[in-house]
Amino acid sequence: MSQPQAMPNALARLMATIEDRKANPPERSYTTSLFQGGVEKIGHKILEEANEVVEAAAEPGDEGRSHLVHEAADLIYHLFVMLGYQGVKLEEVEAELSRRFGTSGLDEKAARSQKGDSA
Repeated sequence: MSQPQAMPNALARLMATIEDRKANPPERSYTTSLFQGGVEKIGHKILEEANEVVEAAAEPGDEGRSHLVHEAADLIYHLFVMLGYQGVKLEEVEAELSRRFGTSGLDEKAARSQKGDSA
């Protein structure tokens, strides 16, 4: 029996779909409606979903865990819509995360603060 062909990971597939919606906006598409609302509408949804993630994280048991996973997926989707709206590629975010490996989060934050102080 042959192995199924490897599919790109879900995050890459999601980003590709969002980028396609931007390039070829279907009339009846939630993603299209978010793009039409711009940073303000997309940003509002990101803040709303982030709050729902935090609320779900406080819920106990398996139902709370499932709710957290659901809300995390919603947050990631809306974040990806913002990235797509701004023309930021997933590879750029991945490269930034890779750059940070091996660096303490505290050191990274301190370096960013120092850059802001010198500007």
